[in-house]
Amino acid sequence: MKKTLVIIAHPHLQNSTVNKRWAEEIEKQDHVTVRKLYDLYPDGKVNVEEEQRMLLEHDRIVLQFPFYWYSSPSLLKEWQDRVLAFGWAYGPGGDALHGKELVLAISTGGPDFSYKAGGHNHYTISELLRPFQATSNLIGTRYITPFVFHSAIRASEEAVEQSAQNYISYVLNPEI
Repeated sequence: MKKTLVIIAHPHLQNSTVNKRWAEEIEKQDHVTVRKLYDLYPDGKVNVEEEQRMLLEHDRIVLQFPFYWYSSPSLLKEWQDRVLAFGWAYGPGGDALHGKELVLAISTGGPDFSYKAGGHNHYTISELLRPFQATSNLIGTRYITPFVFHSAIRASEEAVEQSAQNYISYVLNPEI
């Protein structure tokens, strides 16, 4: 079984419905390490060496976050900027992550139909996630189709619970 590292980037995880439930379930799984960035780095100062060490120890990297302003929460961006360093994750000698898998697990506030050409957001979720896919290409990871849960704000308790079960199944055995 692949060792999976789950990086959770939610600035208010304790108040979340979907991401909190996903975190509770993923923490119960074998061969999974969970890192809650906002708990680890409340001051925003990422320990680059520790994060790189964790990445090296795992085969699959899951970035779990609510979709904010067509991207990730700011601490995940800071994490990417510092941890995925030139000469380590990309560029000359930057092959530390080559061959690992990268999976995004995201929740959106809006319904799925708002993420399409002509929809409220004008673009598909796949189009909006292109920067993450481009990052995956640059750092040599295999980009796996993201796990997306829409309408998190309006989701019923049953829908959230089902999403948690689906999340576990997907991130442990993604469609490759």
